[in-house]
Amino acid sequence: MAIIANIFIDQGTDFAIQVDLTDTVGDVLNLTGFTATAQLRKTYGSSNAAATFTCSHNGVGGTVTMTLTDTVTTALEAGRYVYDLLITDGSGSISRVVEGQATVTPGVTR
Repeated sequence: MAIIANIFIDQGTDFAIQVDLTDTVGDVLNLTGFTATAQLRKTYGSSNAAATFTCSHNGVGGTVTMTLTDTVTTALEAGRYVYDLLITDGSGSISRVVEGQATVTPGVTR
C-alpha cells in the first residue's frame, strides 16, 4: 500500500523531491536492479500525463529522487493534480510506493 504525501510545485522553477524507501520491517530498501517511474495527471481518469518526472535512485541507499525542470513546470497550469511513484524490481513486479495530490502554485517573476 502506498504512502499518501501531498506535494507543492512552484510553477516556473526546478522541482525535486526525495523519497526514502524502507522494506516491511523498516530497513532501507535496496533499490539495486529497480527502476522508478512517476507521472502527474490532472485527474485519476486523465488519459494523458500533464508531466512525467525524471526519476533516479541511489541503489543501496533506498532513496528515489523525482525531478521536473523549470521548462516543464512553466508549462503546467496552476492548480491541483494527482501523482504517483511506481518502482519495478528486477523480476518485473511493480509497486506503488507513494501517491497524492500535487498543487502547482503560480509564479510572479518572469
